[in-house]
Amino acid sequence: MNPKCFPAVDRVTRTCVIMRLRRRWLALMLSLMSLSATAACDDPPARGVIWSGCDKSGVNLRGQDLRGAVLLRSNLAGADLRDARLSNADLSMANLRGAQLDKARLARARFLRADLSDAGLTRARMDGATLDRAKLPRARLEAAKLRGASLYQTDLSNADLREADLREADLGQAILSEADLTEAQLTGASLQRADMEDAVLKGADLQKADLKEANLSYADLSNANLTAAILIKAVLGDATLDGAILDKARWVDRRRCHAGSVGECR
Repeated sequence: MNPKCFPAVDRVTRTCVIMRLRRRWLALMLSLMSLSATAACDDPPARGVIWSGCDKSGVNLRGQDLRGAVLLRSNLAGADLRDARLSNADLSMANLRGAQLDKARLARARFLRADLSDAGLTRARMDGATLDRAKLPRARLEAAKLRGASLYQTDLSNADLREADLREADLGQAILSEADLTEAQLTGASLQRADMEDAVLKGADLQKADLKEANLSYADLSNANLTAAILIKAVLGDATLDGAILDKARWVDRRRCHAGSVGECR
């Protein structure tokens, strides 16, 4: 027996009893937490389900109703989420590498710092979604709906954003190098200090877009509509502007382009 717990010493005995009870209580709480976490991860897919930190890699959730679900830090790499309903769901810091989310309903969903590298999001509905600092290199977002979405400092390098709806979206400091934004809708979007080197913006609608200090080196802006766009201090070295509409645009040197300016600011 530990001499400190000798029963003749009442004060020491009480202290030891309290310590033992605390240890048992702590062990019980840890056990309950472990069981609870396991039970949560084993819960069936449902609206509002909590799968925080769960391993759901490769799982088939096609067409499932997961509105308002908590998938924080979950592993959903390679998961099939096509046509799934995930509006208002929290997928922050989740691993969604190579996941299939084509036509998924993701309005107002949160993807803060999530990894969506190589994910499929063709025609996904992501209006008002939050993807700040998320990773989406090589993601397929053709015709995706991202109106009013927040993509601050998001990595969209080499992403396919053809015909995507990014009206009024926040793409401040986003990485869009070599991204394909052919005929994308970017009216009123914020692209301040975005890296768009080698990006393809053929026929893109950039009316009233804010491109202040954006890097557009070697970008293809042929036939793009830049009416009233802000290009103050933007880098346009070797950019292609053939057929680009520049009516009333604020040019690199702060000049306002005259009406009828096409291909160059006059």
